[in-house]
Amino acid sequence: MLNSLSGRPWIWSFAATVIVWVVTVLFTGGSSSLGLTQAALTFAAFSIVVGIGQMFVITLGPGNIDLSVPATMTLSGTVALKVMDVQDSMVLLGLILAIAIGIAIGVANFALIKLLRIPPIIATLSMSFIVQSSAIWTNRGLRIKPPEALADFSTSYTLGVPNVAIVAAALSVIAWVLLEKTIYGRWISAIGQSPFAARMAGIPVDGTRFITYVLCAVLASLCGYLLASFSGGAALNMGAEYLLMSIAVVVIGGTAVAGGNSNVPGIWGASLFMFLVVSMLNTYGFGAGVRLILTGLIIIGVILAAGGKPAAR
Repeated sequence: MLNSLSGRPWIWSFAATVIVWVVTVLFTGGSSSLGLTQAALTFAAFSIVVGIGQMFVITLGPGNIDLSVPATMTLSGTVALKVMDVQDSMVLLGLILAIAIGIAIGVANFALIKLLRIPPIIATLSMSFIVQSSAIWTNRGLRIKPPEALADFSTSYTLGVPNVAIVAAALSVIAWVLLEKTIYGRWISAIGQSPFAARMAGIPVDGTRFITYVLCAVLASLCGYLLASFSGGAALNMGAEYLLMSIAVVVIGGTAVAGGNSNVPGIWGASLFMFLVVSMLNTYGFGAGVRLILTGLIIIGVILAAGGKPAAR
């Protein structure tokens, strides 16, 4: 049984998470175990949502990545809050608008990639500048508060579990079903393993890539909508940390960077791990520079521990 578990890439991120959680709790004498767990679930939820979207894109194979995620989060959160104008009755409209922004950005990303034949990393980076500029123009330096009902929902708990974590769990289940139980999931795995072979097998490669980039942008928009509501308003830099974070949780979580293999459970382990590492280092009083170095070394250690393992889900 242990051999079977060790062969699954996602187990290493969870193992690292448990170790860091125990070390942090022991340092505080166990007094903060519940609060630490709830905080980890809360803040990891946002990394999970954007990480799932990035995972779909990376599964398409080498060169596929979405660097417009932070700007998409910022624009969707900014516009949604501005339209809702602190009115509870406008919550649904704000959500629909956020999703629409995600769809538009996803379409634009793929248009640059397909029609202009720009590499995804350059296309999405270019789009991020356009989107971020739109967010700046829309925001105009104001920090608009979210509707009270939405703020209460995003900061509250259900049976002790943060609501944002429940949303992330629901999206994770949907992602797992798409990957494991639908033809779309088989298509993106096949494309990631060999685009040429996928075309020869009759798989609609371009259509599948189009849907995937749109899906990633929509998840980033949903994350921006939730994060702006949770933090009490949309800020122009609120998505900045999720550029590298969305990639890191995918890699640490066991998704194959070369494409063809995705890993939804690993996104959870990696996201929780990333939050707990920073929390542990803060608890032990390390400075910002030391925290960054140790975080990088710990991440490398986890990836090396999982190295050489056969790809498995």
